[in-house]
Amino acid sequence: MELVSIIMPAYNASRYLKESIDSVLAQTYRNWELLIVDDCSTDETAKIVQTYEDKRIRYKRNTTNLGAAKTRNEAIRMATGRYIAFLDSDDRWLPNKLERQIHFMQEHNYAMTYTPYYVITSGDTYRQIHMGPRSLNYYQMTRWDRIGCLTVIYDSQAVGKMYLPTIRNREDYGLWLLILRKGITAYMLEEPLAVYRSHNGISSGSKFALVKYHYEMFRIALGYSAVVSALLTLRNSFYYVLYTLTDNKSLAS
Repeated sequence: MELVSIIMPAYNASRYLKESIDSVLAQTYRNWELLIVDDCSTDETAKIVQTYEDKRIRYKRNTTNLGAAKTRNEAIRMATGRYIAFLDSDDRWLPNKLERQIHFMQEHNYAMTYTPYYVITSGDTYRQIHMGPRSLNYYQMTRWDRIGCLTVIYDSQAVGKMYLPTIRNREDYGLWLLILRKGITAYMLEEPLAVYRSHNGISSGSKFALVKYHYEMFRIALGYSAVVSALLTLRNSFYYVLYTLTDNKSLAS
């Protein structure tokens, strides 16, 4: 049974952190390490982690606030497992998530996989399910990020230990593209095995910021020219609307 390293950045995460950790402890797949890197939280994050005595949980606190990308990368540097998985400190997994997904990867010799996931509100109301396509190559992924970070597992033996680009936002999207640019195809296990907590919608201001972040990802993280980065970002805007309509299925009664 191969070791899975679970990457969990935490910043003022005390409200939902216990739920996230408990969802890892409940996994039917037992060979994992949970790497929690605290990005200088000022709440009870550290105290919550200290209540757990499971030696598979490893905690580190940054000496300065580094942001999401560098904090995740610090956890990846700590990782000793073959498989690298991601779970944010306010999300959670279903109990059979690792068992089903690792089996899926080993059965088909896949280097990167993801799954559908449920979307809930802060009040734990199940709002929708995000599906996505059955597979994604690099070109398809440049259109729009259709993968939930909390569902991804990649095989570091197959692709190497890959790190997130240190950009201000959309660093997870940048990582998927860097992996797929190696000629890898990502495959979806068609079972919703994770629960993503949505805190708010996207305002018009944040939509503008999202466009900027995507441009920076193409320009800085992937090294495209200014013109190509702008064109890819414009194409993103079109596919954002298209995939929002097709990938998300409402669970409202």
